[in-house]
Order: sequence, then structure tokens, then C-alpha cells
Amino acid sequence: MGRRHDNLVWAASLGLAAAGGYLIPSITAGVPLVRPLFGVRDRLARSPGAALTFDDGPHPEGTPAVLELLAQAHARATFFLAGEQVEQRPALAAEIVAAGHEVALHCHRHRSLLRLAPWQVRDDLQRATAVIGEAAGREPRFYRPPYGVLNSAALTIARHAGWETVLWRREGHDWEALLEPLQWLHLDHTIARGAIVIGIALMIGGLIWAAVALFGRIPTPDSRVPDFNT
Repeated sequence: MGRRHDNLVWAASLGLAAAGGYLIPSITAGVPLVRPLFGVRDRLARSPGAALTFDDGPHPEGTPAVLELLAQAHARATFFLAGEQVEQRPALAAEIVAAGHEVALHCHRHRSLLRLAPWQVRDDLQRATAVIGEAAGREPRFYRPPYGVLNSAALTIARHAGWETVLWRREGHDWEALLEPLQWLHLDHTIARGAIVIGIALMIGGLIWAAVALFGRIPTPDSRVPDFNT
């Protein structure tokens, strides 16, 4: 009985170690300093400006509103799309590309990767890639997981697919319904040069106020949102 107990302890220990290894990349969500160790990007390579990104769309009201504001600002952005939303609104994904913006991969269903087994992560990303590619007419080149939380499976799949994994340096907290428009994101003097900024989670309320707050301050001759890929 003692040997059996020892074997069970060893098996449990190995299982915990494997689980820990699987979840280790999730540390990149809260500790920006370790992101380069995992090949995760949160800054532009060369541009002195800030890159604007949007997650979770396309949204039937939010995405057109944001596209209009981007056009007014002569700015480009990267949209990390959810496959299940693209399935419902494929024309909006195509509209994003037609307007000169980048479409990127977020997920198919918006779920925390910490709850998914490797095969679930694989199936989700494969389905999302196919849906986004068909609707947008191009394959995604960039990847960002839901909530910005990675696991080993997602990182491995992204590397094998040739996607660059991208998080952010600042976010808008648009889900906080009590925020006043100009409290949403202080972009005037607080964004570090070269930072990648997550603008609006396009599935969440208050986004038009957030967009107005953002583009009321950003599009000036000296402070225009540059292309994410520069």
C-alpha cells in the first residue's frame, strides 16, 4: 500500500508539473517584462507613435462607428476578430479590409484559454482562421488570445502557423460603464512611444463614447495613430 501511495503521489506531482508548464505563458498577461522571453510583442518595432487595436468584433454597431472615426482621422488599426462574430457578419470583416485595416486572429469562441485543453485550443483557432480568411479574403498574420491570457498550446500553434502573438501596453476599460468619455483612455501624454494600445472591446457597451473620446484627442498633425505593422 505504501508503494502504491508513493506512485500516486508521484503521478499527481507530475500531473501538476505538466499543468504548471502548460499554464506558464499566462504570466505574460500581467508581467510585461517577461513577454519577450515568450516571443510576445507589445510594442512597435520602429514607429515612435502608438498602434491602435480592437478586439472581439465585428460588432453590428460598434465596428461601423469605429471605421468611420478611423477614416476621419486618416488612421489605420488592427482588428482582432472572433470567428463566431465573423460568421454572423462576414461583410463587416470584408469592410475592415477594404478600408485599409488589418484583420487579425482573436478566437472563434471567446473563452479563457486557461479552461481549454490543447485540442480545444487547436480546434478553436483552426475554425476561426478559416472563417476570418474566407470573409476577409486574407489569412490573419497576428494573434491575440481572449483576455490576453496565453497557454503553451496557443503559443505553439501560433508559432507553427507563423502568426505573431501580440498583447498591448494600455487598454481602455470600456467595460466599466461608469467611465466618463474623456476618462476612458488618456492618450494625449500618457502613452509611451511605440506602445500597442487596445482601444475598444467591440462587444461591450459604451464603445461609441469611447471612440469619440479617443479620436477627439488622437488625430492631430503630430499625433496620428500609425499603422500597427510599422
